[in-house]
Amino acid sequence: MKNLTIENITNACGGTYHGDPSLLAKEVSMVTIDSRRLADDCLFVAIHGERVNGHKFIPDVIRQGALCAVSEEDLGETSDPYILVDSTAQALLDIAKLYRDSFDIKVVGISGSVGKTSTKEMIASVLSQKFNVHKTQGNLNSESGLPLTVFDLREEHEVSVLEMGINHFGEMRKLSTVASPDICVITNIGVAHLEFLKTQEGILHEKTQMFQDMKNGGSIIVNGDDPLLAELGPVKGVQPIFYGTSSGCSVSASGIVPMGLRGTSCRIHTPIGEFDCTVPTPGMHMVSNALAGAAVGYVMGLSCEEIKAGIEHLSFLPGRNNIIQTEKSIILDDCYNANPVSMKAAIDVLNLGIGRRVAIVGNMGELGENADNLHREVGAYLAQTGVDAVFAVGDLARSITDGFQELAPKRCARWFASNEELIPLLKDLIQDGDNILVKASNSMHFSEIVSALQNL
Repeated sequence: MKNLTIENITNACGGTYHGDPSLLAKEVSMVTIDSRRLADDCLFVAIHGERVNGHKFIPDVIRQGALCAVSEEDLGETSDPYILVDSTAQALLDIAKLYRDSFDIKVVGISGSVGKTSTKEMIASVLSQKFNVHKTQGNLNSESGLPLTVFDLREEHEVSVLEMGINHFGEMRKLSTVASPDICVITNIGVAHLEFLKTQEGILHEKTQMFQDMKNGGSIIVNGDDPLLAELGPVKGVQPIFYGTSSGCSVSASGIVPMGLRGTSCRIHTPIGEFDCTVPTPGMHMVSNALAGAAVGYVMGLSCEEIKAGIEHLSFLPGRNNIIQTEKSIILDDCYNANPVSMKAAIDVLNLGIGRRVAIVGNMGELGENADNLHREVGAYLAQTGVDAVFAVGDLARSITDGFQELAPKRCARWFASNEELIPLLKDLIQDGDNILVKASNSMHFSEIVSALQNL
């Protein structure tokens, strides 16, 4: 891997090398934290996790062909080559920073309370019309996930789109230091992670720390429809570019016409021109994502034709606003994660459906002491928006059914303790022609329910 010699790695993470000196000049073939995912001459970084201490695997990975290990434990008398550091978690970030800085490419950094992943996919789709794009895969957006994403960079890549997820103070700078973004995108400031960041102002402060690591001459792109983001002024001499439907947004949409679960048509306005397009995933939030993609495309020098093509050729990801049509029903698979804002946005999408509208919803995590009320509010929103039936799963989700039944006592609402309780009953609960939303925090494993619905 480019620039990743054992000597450079040791220096980058401030470590002490123990082992054969002849190995110092050798480059590693890959970097891994998973002892099950190895390659000859790889670097194994031993992470001391909540469940597993990676250090116990060091002798095995060396025997299986790893070139070197990174350890925060003194291994004593051993012939196994390793780099001793204070923190392997920090070392992983330091090594990723070394590797990222060896590439002269544009980096788009994305953060926000809701919609990071779908916005990332939209931006990548737009930029792919002109560039060879590297992007965050899946949910690799954390202090361990971001470095692993960076290690996938290759010489052929021309731009990288990196998603950065945080839930504690101080985390953003760890990620943005690695990413060193040229373009900073913030989708919104919601209530996700209030358990740790306490207030929306706290969330705003932490998310905007990304700007501190923005490259000179960089760009800031934020959602002008978000009241907190709309108040942002120049940062490091850079005037933010606002996207949205509010006045004052330089990238905006008009003539917005929902097309059911097939998507939304609109006219997009940019500083270089305007064009009609179809956003192929339903919901106003996807129009917002399209505007973010258009704004990044504009900054990166794409034409209106290229931006339009990127928006309309957006591919779908399982669990993220993925529309699945079966012989029996239409499934809105949005089960990757959930919080009150994204839950309500998904309900709005469900209500675009023609026919009976069914919500299969589950626990939302990391909501702190206000979790019960926030789940109850989601239930009330389901009732207020006219959803016909609600099937809730999980201990916290019981409050969703309570909130729903308080306002809609005559409509169908049932609560289940687990997926295992619900799934056998789906054949009786689901009717032909149903539009079905499936959404919960990732820990609920609602992909099991999606699979069961597809097989009805």
